[in-house]
Amino acid sequence: GSVRGIVSAKLGRNYVGIDLRADQIEENRKQGEAILRPGVHEEGAPVGQVDGKATWIAGDSREIQTLAAGTKADFLLSCPPYAFLERYSDDPADLSTLEYPAFRDAHAEIIAKAAAMLRPDSFAVWVVGEVRDKAGNYVGFVPDTIRAFEAAGLRFYNEAILVNGVGSLALRAGRFFGPARKLAKRHQNVLVFVKGDPRKATEKIGDVEVRTLEPEPDEDPAEDATATGAAPSL
Repeated sequence: GSVRGIVSAKLGRNYVGIDLRADQIEENRKQGEAILRPGVHEEGAPVGQVDGKATWIAGDSREIQTLAAGTKADFLLSCPPYAFLERYSDDPADLSTLEYPAFRDAHAEIIAKAAAMLRPDSFAVWVVGEVRDKAGNYVGFVPDTIRAFEAAGLRFYNEAILVNGVGSLALRAGRFFGPARKLAKRHQNVLVFVKGDPRKATEKIGDVEVRTLEPEPDEDPAEDATATGAAPSL
């Protein structure tokens, strides 16, 4: 999608994104042009001016060193296909069409080539989630991703849990747990890696605004465990 590129450009960063689907790339470009293109207030003051540029390229990410030749990145981020969980197309180059061993190897190849284009003292963030095979067992996508980055010379530095909408979780929990003891899942794993010195990587990124979440006026911190202490959020 277009979000990562548009947000990066709004923050003054130059973004380069690659996706196999030409139609998706075209939509990204249209949205980026509509949102990032400067406009004008009635008073004549420019609006929407950004310092960064978003570039989207249609192609196979396994060819990233050719498609984005000359690119040296200060930050790497992606949310790759979750193996065969969702099939995006019938294109044989589409990683979602592959059996897991072939997917794992192709994914690791992309990580290695992208990591080679990442400058020293830089972070990489990958959003992934576990998937089950036909027998109902997890394939190990999360640890395989960590191993791929470590093989590419990065270190596993941070992790976070991205909690998705939980409204239907209670309705689905019994259906999965009763017959097979499967827990209903409603989260994704945010994996953070570092190439080089994390302190130098932090300095390079610059200051990040951190807001403190305060209890709502009608909340009693003594009764709400989530309200005890100040919780930072980015």
